Amino acid sequence: MVHPSRRKARFYRCLVAAFSFNKLVIFGVGLIGGSLARALRERSGATGEVVGVGRSMKSVERALELGVIDSAVLLDDDRALEHALRGADFVLIAAPVAQTAPLLRRIAPFLDARTIVTDAGSTKNDAVSAARAALGDRAAQFVPGHPIAGRESSGVDAALPDLYVDRNVVLCPLPENTPESVERVAAMWLATGASVHRMSAEQHDGVFASVSHLPHVLSFALVEQILEAPDAALKFSFAAGGFRDFTRIAASSPEMWRDVCIANRAALLTEIDAYTKVLARFREAIDASDGAALEAAFERSRTARSVWQQGGAIKAADDSTQ
Repeated sequence: MVHPSRRKARFYRCLVAAFSFNKLVIFGVGLIGGSLARALRERSGATGEVVGVGRSMKSVERALELGVIDSAVLLDDDRALEHALRGADFVLIAAPVAQTAPLLRRIAPFLDARTIVTDAGSTKNDAVSAARAALGDRAAQFVPGHPIAGRESSGVDAALPDLYVDRNVVLCPLPENTPESVERVAAMWLATGASVHRMSAEQHDGVFASVSHLPHVLSFALVEQILEAPDAALKFSFAAGGFRDFTRIAASSPEMWRDVCIANRAALLTEIDAYTKVLARFREAIDASDGAALEAAFERSRTARSVWQQGGAIKAADDSTQ
């Protein structure tokens, strides 16, 4: 008897081997969208047409120059957009999350019944609401997704064919989605070298508020704090490895992270409040010169990070450590 995990692995290998598309339309041919296009061509060997859609020709010209896309369409050109979407197998929305709703409304009149729409945004509850509002009874065509990959650089010049190799992609299927649509989107991401996981939109937004959105806010906040100091220039001149490592993600797109913070504000505020409580506890220990409390907390954190880095399971701290 074949073990279920092996059967599932064999099934996904077959999906990847059989993955192909005739036309993929990407809204937002930057790091994420551009890397998907490159990965499908350069890693999976898919030969379908890739169309890039942008708000201005400047935003897609570079993708054309680099050969990441085959053709470019302006978002406000109805005729060209309708032609681009006709017969499309997939549409990927890889734009800042605040643009998901207007983009879905924009494509709704031109969307073929067989086209699968997915996204790459790091918030999912808002994307689900946007799809249901824009697509109505065709919301089943929208399969919410989130590739957990990125770089501090943005734009199509930063796109890499191996950006998704050994990275996670989360899908948050809707009850309306057909299994076939979900598996097609999964196969697309598997073909890039990624691992695909599934969770609910609510669980997704809570998890990523903690491990992605909060760290970006903290990174931006530290740089902002130093900028506001009267001796900011002096502090920056002596900043070294620790500052560089902690603030690396503050080089990310301000527009994107502005939208993420607003879109996931409820879950993010919960995480900020929880972090503030921990910071207050550390402050009290420092103020009281309580080295034992600080060392114990730092040791818990160091151990947990080591276990996580090695792929182990993390145990939550019990009530006695709070």
